[in-house]
Amino acid sequence: MSINDNILIKIRDMKDSLTPVEKLVAEYVLENLEEIPHLSIKSLAGLTKTSDASVLRFCKTMGYKGYRNFIVSISASIGSMDEDEKDQYTDIQPGDDLSVIISNISRNNSKSIEDTLSVIDKNEIARAVKVLRESNRIAFFGIGASGLVGIDAEQKFSRINKMCHTYTDGHSQLTAATLLDKSDVAIFISNSGSTTEILDALEIAKRNGACIIAITKYNKSELADKATIVLSISTPEVTIRSGAMGSRIAMLTVIDILFAGVASAEYKKVKKYLAKTHDIIASSKHRK
Repeated sequence: MSINDNILIKIRDMKDSLTPVEKLVAEYVLENLEEIPHLSIKSLAGLTKTSDASVLRFCKTMGYKGYRNFIVSISASIGSMDEDEKDQYTDIQPGDDLSVIISNISRNNSKSIEDTLSVIDKNEIARAVKVLRESNRIAFFGIGASGLVGIDAEQKFSRINKMCHTYTDGHSQLTAATLLDKSDVAIFISNSGSTTEILDALEIAKRNGACIIAITKYNKSELADKATIVLSISTPEVTIRSGAMGSRIAMLTVIDILFAGVASAEYKKVKKYLAKTHDIIASSKHRK
């Protein structure tokens, strides 16, 4: 159950991981939105040079029991688009004026969060909060920008006295995964879901019985397939660094949700830790 369901975002994000035939249907749907609600399954199959069965398979891949349910959802998503949906992701272009860069980066980051709410599953969040509360320790795994998200997570969960650490290079990740057991939670952060170092560490962590949580793009990926709990994000299809920026913002948002969920559920127990860490940081600033 997504928090704010939008089938158009799901199709866009899953498009590149679909079978060739399903991708034909996906691309036609995204390029002909106004036409789709009025098409029968046979018409859509004909226009995409596929078959009724292929269109139905596509609908099921998107999470629908049948074509009618899919069309109802498409119509609802189109109806909820405001005039600007247009508020599309915009890439940075060489020589852009600074005011344009400020506007585009702000819009892309805001849209990454908004679109992530359309694909992340509330039930999966609830499961993740539950296992994090029950865990002995938490290990965060991420490479590059995803590693920075893990460092942010470690800082947050440490404040409520959770035993946790972030591992941001291949060697330390393998070592850490080897030492995990069934009382631990391993959170793997990867936009693509195919980072080699991440997948290598995941195999070891899973073999040792740790609960595996994936924070990754809404997609068919090896990471998502092998995780116990999948927390999906939506990221822009842009080519310059604004794409990586958008995914990082979406991942940080998921971490904030998990932290707030755990802290809220255990507030009576953790408020003393929050107060202590706040006071020590504040006194340190005053000494400077």
